[in-house]
Amino acid sequence: MATHSPLPRTLLLGGARSGKSTRAEQLLADRPDVLYVATGGTRDGDAEWAQRIELHRERRPASWRTAETCDLEAVLTDATDPAPVLIDCLALWLTSVMDECDAWDDRAWAQGGEAAVRRRCEALAAAWAATARTAVAVSNEVGMGVVPATAAGRRFRDTLGRLNMAVADASERVLLVVAGQVVTVKPAAA
Repeated sequence: MATHSPLPRTLLLGGARSGKSTRAEQLLADRPDVLYVATGGTRDGDAEWAQRIELHRERRPASWRTAETCDLEAVLTDATDPAPVLIDCLALWLTSVMDECDAWDDRAWAQGGEAAVRRRCEALAAAWAATARTAVAVSNEVGMGVVPATAAGRRFRDTLGRLNMAVADASERVLLVVAGQVVTVKPAAA
């Protein structure tokens, strides 16, 4: 896949291990200064997770900066940093938000967790729509998988699906990555 400059906002969707992160990095490969925003955090004692993180780091150009944060609204609205931003990924961001809001618990979800998560998703979608930065975001496509067996799993899938739709609506281009191959879902306007 040839590298080229992306439009202001591009969303890449795909399943687990589909190649979406690699393709997102390729979209910005010709840019010497990119802010790579890793939302996954660290997982103490998880050697496999640490290996995944290291493989991602090794793939990126040395000139790129990395920020490990889930404060995506601040990144997207930062007018002092003109560098393109690559967010990897929205699913891990949502996991963090649901952790913060105790939204995995049925009772907490019903007693304000749902509203809190919705507000965070709306704020992120608004920041994405308003950003002046070139921005590429990666997210898991959850609409093609099995129906999760638990209420918490269905909450996550449904919420990520709605977040993906909101971000896609505000994106100039949406790409789907399947087995490393890119399919254009929403082409850039000519």
